[in-house]
Amino acid sequence: MFITFLGGVGTVTGSKYLLTNGETRVLIDCGLFQGFKQLRLRNWQPFPVDPASINAVVLTHAHLDHSGYLPLLVKNGFAGRVLCTEATAELCKILLPDSGHLLEKDAEFANRHGFSKHHPALPLYTRKDAEACLGRLSPVPFGNTRSLAGGCSLEFLAAGHILGAAIVRIVTAGRTVVFSGDLGRPGNATMVDPSPVTGADYLVIESTYGDRLHERRDPEDALAEVINRTAARGGTVVIPAFAVGRTQALLHHLARLKAARRIPQMPIFLDSPMAVNASELFCDYRKDHKLSPAECRAACEVAHYVRDVEESKSLDAGAMPKIIISASGMATGGRVLHHLKVFAPDPRNTILLTGFQAGGTRGASLDAGAKEVKIHGEHVRVRAEVVNLHMLSAHADADEILAWLRSFKSAPRKTFVTHGEPAPADTLRRRIEEELGWTCAVPEQEEKAELQ
Repeated sequence: MFITFLGGVGTVTGSKYLLTNGETRVLIDCGLFQGFKQLRLRNWQPFPVDPASINAVVLTHAHLDHSGYLPLLVKNGFAGRVLCTEATAELCKILLPDSGHLLEKDAEFANRHGFSKHHPALPLYTRKDAEACLGRLSPVPFGNTRSLAGGCSLEFLAAGHILGAAIVRIVTAGRTVVFSGDLGRPGNATMVDPSPVTGADYLVIESTYGDRLHERRDPEDALAEVINRTAARGGTVVIPAFAVGRTQALLHHLARLKAARRIPQMPIFLDSPMAVNASELFCDYRKDHKLSPAECRAACEVAHYVRDVEESKSLDAGAMPKIIISASGMATGGRVLHHLKVFAPDPRNTILLTGFQAGGTRGASLDAGAKEVKIHGEHVRVRAEVVNLHMLSAHADADEILAWLRSFKSAPRKTFVTHGEPAPADTLRRRIEEELGWTCAVPEQEEKAELQ
């Protein structure tokens, strides 16, 4: 029995872990690589194993760095089931076609404006490819056990990261393997706390914030301060936000701030059709989060939903102070790029980041203080104030990960630290070894480990 790390190691993107037992192959997560070009190029390389040989795919959650490669896997021969929670299935029906659509639009834009090195520029996959894979989705409720090929059994436990996010427990050949997925934060304002796990033979744990602690400040205090400061300058707040999870949390906080009159009555625009659809879905899965029906309604009603392109363009033409929430969260694509081109050069405005920015993304460059960023082949000056409110992150920080690990009654035989850039991953490995006394390793890309 082996686990092969096909992504999500040395980086926070491209999560893919292949669990093999004899002829049985189960792929846990099927994510896109994002960020640095050398990572993104991996998406175009042949998959390391024949997709047709994989019996099943298991998704921890719907974010594209965990699900976004699925259309290619199916296109290239995978014909099995994709097991995930019910909310994850619904979100994938929104995110994957939207991803294909954006990839097509980006290629079209590059060809029209001639800034691609490829002639013609082609999308990694299309909307049609994404829609073709949706029939493979097989929802499994939290807490239910489902049989997989080769005598494996599967169970999903709440991870608390986003709607439908799961910790995966697989039992096969008398061994239990647990995958944390992206672990949420205890005490989060919107999402449920991560479920405790009392034991596993082998554990794969994420380490996005493995070397950092979130600021213990009320996120509404921090939001109000940034918004009020920007409004006083007559500026606009542009928030690149993940369409699923971060956007809904932001809407909840903004609704509370407006109701309490802690921020000006400036208009709020949600300019992401995908985020609009995800926000509406949020109210349908109340067991997956903490908000009451009234709080859900308030969050959904606080922003004006922008659905068509012409209205999106009109946001950039008006000088009126406003708040624009638009995907993507690391400014890697989508409508937010057009807003950044307009608002980043003006010092009255603020670009508000809301959590981890993977290396090689525009969000990471902005967070590091870049004076210009490249968008659509153009160099855009950054004179706007740039703020990152890490306490809005949906990822557990280092102490919160350690606290979750302490729920184990006995040490796993081995713990694999993944889904982190090199420094956070190694820092968390060291803390697990020193504070818990566990056997621990940070795997490398395509490393194959035997589960004895």
